[in-house]
Amino acid sequence: MSEPINALVQAAGAAANQGRWSEAEQLWRRVLAAEPRNPHALYSLGVHAFKRGQLAEAHGLLQAAHAAAPREPAVAISLAVVLREMGDHAGELRAIEASLAADPYFLPGLLAKAGHLQRHGKPRAAAAVYRNALNVVPQESHWPAPLRAQLQQGRELVEKVGREMAAFLADRIGTRAAALTPAEAERWREAGAIMSGQSMSYPSVCSRLQVPRLPAIPFFDRAAFDWVPEVESRTEAIIAEMRAALSEDDSGFRPYVAYEAGVPVNQWQELNHSRRWSSYFLWQHGKPVAERLARCPETARALEAVEMADIGGLCPNAMFSALAPHTHIPPHHGETNARLVVHLPLIVPDHCLYRVGYERRRWNVGELLIFDDSIEHEARNDSDELRVVLIFDVWNPLLSLAEREMVRAVSAAAAEFQRQA
Repeated sequence: MSEPINALVQAAGAAANQGRWSEAEQLWRRVLAAEPRNPHALYSLGVHAFKRGQLAEAHGLLQAAHAAAPREPAVAISLAVVLREMGDHAGELRAIEASLAADPYFLPGLLAKAGHLQRHGKPRAAAAVYRNALNVVPQESHWPAPLRAQLQQGRELVEKVGREMAAFLADRIGTRAAALTPAEAERWREAGAIMSGQSMSYPSVCSRLQVPRLPAIPFFDRAAFDWVPEVESRTEAIIAEMRAALSEDDSGFRPYVAYEAGVPVNQWQELNHSRRWSSYFLWQHGKPVAERLARCPETARALEAVEMADIGGLCPNAMFSALAPHTHIPPHHGETNARLVVHLPLIVPDHCLYRVGYERRRWNVGELLIFDDSIEHEARNDSDELRVVLIFDVWNPLLSLAEREMVRAVSAAAAEFQRQA
């Protein structure tokens, strides 16, 4: 591009940006007079003609711009818009495909293709393209404003088609699912949810010690642990001791999240140093809190019946965990998959929910939940009342006794290495 033409292009662009459309068009026509195949001039004049409702002129100009710059996705998608207004749906789709051939991640092109498929009675194919579009955009708070409505529409269609696919899969495999154990049935419900796009695969992710090759099982069967009946039989006594602690030793309930100043808090900012999620420790980082165990003798006896995980400096932990009304514990991962975490629900109002990976459970008073907290999990109390559970650690039963010793040895060695530093 020669210097005079470049100056005209710059001046035309500046005039258009300032809303001086007539002046901009005059400048673009001067560019075309000097360089008839200039893609900037053809494209801009075509867009201006479209805004005036002159579809035939816009079509000719944009078609010429596309011929001059076939690898410019914005030109192709503008041509597609004009062709749609002209009722040429086959030509519209060809232009959309041309924009994506130039850039397969071009968001307006993906949305245009999905919208075209949806309008022409192909919602499942449209949902697949919308899913691709949603995969390339940033999180919702950063969605481009001009595309927000289309992205929201696309997400709704993806969810709708996902529900339809999940129901279709359930219908097709229903008779076979009847032959599965409850644990196997959970696995295949999750497989269907992942395949239909309603869920994702939730791996074990540990902030401290990751034991490789252990399966990521969200919830374990209570029947696999012989101490369960003993603990559950003491529920009423434990509730009484917990209520006494709440009324007589309320200061013992401390914020569970307590980062020091200057430490990144990430998703914990709202709960950091907040009593909305507080804990009354009976065991903490492997050490008993003697005065609280003495205050809660029935709870102490229940814990004595359990083979709690013993990993130096990490666990056992045992605590009353209180979640205030209308409080959400955000998704997070635990420290190691060598141990499982157990909840004994004590106060459970309606509208409380617990999720580990794909599985969602409701707390039922006196019925233990045993889960792998290295899998992403979160908790909600959407009620107007306090929710309280007793929490403690046990060994992952998939580890042998020799592997438990390895867990202790590796954890001790890592701690020693840090102390030396």
